Amino acid sequence: MKVIFGGKDPVNRKAVENKTVDILMHPEKGRNKDFMKSRNSGLNQVLCKLANKNNVAIGFDFNHLLRAKESQRPNILGRMKFNVKLCNKYNVKMYVCNSKKNKTEIRSDHDLEAFGRVLGMRKAKIKKFEY
Repeated sequence: MKVIFGGKDPVNRKAVENKTVDILMHPEKGRNKDFMKSRNSGLNQVLCKLANKNNVAIGFDFNHLLRAKESQRPNILGRMKFNVKLCNKYNVKMYVCNSKKNKTEIRSDHDLEAFGRVLGMRKAKIKKFEY
């Protein structure tokens, strides 16, 4: 399984254009400011259409949110929710995952499903993935 860690616009674009990529993780990572009328989330309708066409899934990491500074968590959560809304609209596959560095960061399947529902994923679209 080929996983690309996104963040910058050229990396996100190359990942969804490549048919050998399976998952684009963290497209919202490294964003400092939002646009005037929308979120700077790393995805847009063009990238979502390409991801659907090339069968590239978008990954959302629970621990990425937990490791962020407390002041940055609302912005990251808002960007993730915006990306889920775009993925739902353009039928892009999504994964909820848990990147763990130690035993205290392990989350149950129930926790990851709840996180996916908070983001706006439909229950049928929640797929768990660990890396």
